[in-house]
Amino acid sequence: MSSAPATKHPLLWVPSGYFTMALTYNMLTAAAVVMFSNLGMDNASAAAYASALGLAYTIKPFFAAFLEMYKTKKFFVLLCQILLGAGFIGVALVMNLPNYITLMLLFFWVLSFIGSSQDITTDGVYVTALDAKSQALYCGWQSLSWNLGKLAMMSVMVVLSGVLHEHYFGLDPHVSGPEWIKSWQIVFGLLGVLMLLMAAWHWRVMPDGARAENTPKTPAEAIKTLVDAFVTFFQKQGIWLMIGFALLFRISFGFLNAPSMLFMKDSAENGGLALTNQEFGIIYGTFGLVALLIGSLIGGAYVAKKGLQKALFPLCCCVNIPNITFLLMAFYQPESHLLISLGVIIEQFFFGIGSVGFMIYLMQQLAPGKYATTHYAFGTALMGLCMMLTGMVSGVLQQAMGYVGYFIFVMAATIPSFLICWFAPFHHKHD
Repeated sequence: MSSAPATKHPLLWVPSGYFTMALTYNMLTAAAVVMFSNLGMDNASAAAYASALGLAYTIKPFFAAFLEMYKTKKFFVLLCQILLGAGFIGVALVMNLPNYITLMLLFFWVLSFIGSSQDITTDGVYVTALDAKSQALYCGWQSLSWNLGKLAMMSVMVVLSGVLHEHYFGLDPHVSGPEWIKSWQIVFGLLGVLMLLMAAWHWRVMPDGARAENTPKTPAEAIKTLVDAFVTFFQKQGIWLMIGFALLFRISFGFLNAPSMLFMKDSAENGGLALTNQEFGIIYGTFGLVALLIGSLIGGAYVAKKGLQKALFPLCCCVNIPNITFLLMAFYQPESHLLISLGVIIEQFFFGIGSVGFMIYLMQQLAPGKYATTHYAFGTALMGLCMMLTGMVSGVLQQAMGYVGYFIFVMAATIPSFLICWFAPFHHKHD
């Protein structure tokens, strides 16, 4: 896997690298919810399994240092992409077996750790192959490409599964069960081939990446550094309130995320909106994502103008109050795709505005210090832990309460977010 002699302009590998990262993450943690629903899995199991697959991404700060010590960062990027390609093709193959659900979940569990390792090493190439000026210059491409990967997975691939199921195999798109296997096998096969093509492309154009100055040279040194970073993390002034912020700022979204997707897919008899995969992919995977991106840009501009301390509580309102759109849709069950699209766009647009506050707070208040990168990763890991735990119980709670009752519960779950924002400490002044 040594580097081929090729031009290594950042635009040749930064967009494709982050696009590939997004495909894996969004397949395992988001599109999987739709697929599990298609295959006939109940809401409790679909939400729990998809949320649990986020564990590897949550704990990646704890094994990131060990990937820095061996070979090159590019080597691990290519290795991960080859394994992901083979793994997704393997998922397609095991779906032919009688006990395919167990085997598929096992594949997904392994692929989630490979995918999180791909994230670590791709970020490592970006940080060590580019100087500070270039990192800032291509940061926009990085974010845009990741979101295009999410669009490709949640819109294109989900829509493709529905088109194949309904128009190629001639099956009812509203009926769940094993009839969906063939359509998703094709999706996984295409995804696997795409991963292998990306590995071949990155072999040609991706730089090796360099070793960071503080890279541990032995496993013992890596463990010592991690322990020191962990200890100093808890020595920060106001750390428990900042931990509370990392855990609770998006808690209502953690409860909303998987059930909102299941709600749009579920039958009208069960209180859902009965969208096909095609309709879901266009409304949620396309319109919703575009609204989210626009909201993020507006949120960033708002924080830049007002300063985070003044902007944080309004941003919290943006994250939480628009959740009421799903409560209204559950109560009225609109059949109009225009009304459903409007509800999704409103919720995602304001979530995009508000979620900017979370990332900036971690950067400006939680991360500063000797281990800024590691402490920022700890903060995002806490958020990931919240998303995983709330997601795992969300399906069970939704089944017990029904959609209307559950979305009322989601609105009540916004209270901790408002409280923690009100008391969030600001020890570093950036305004």
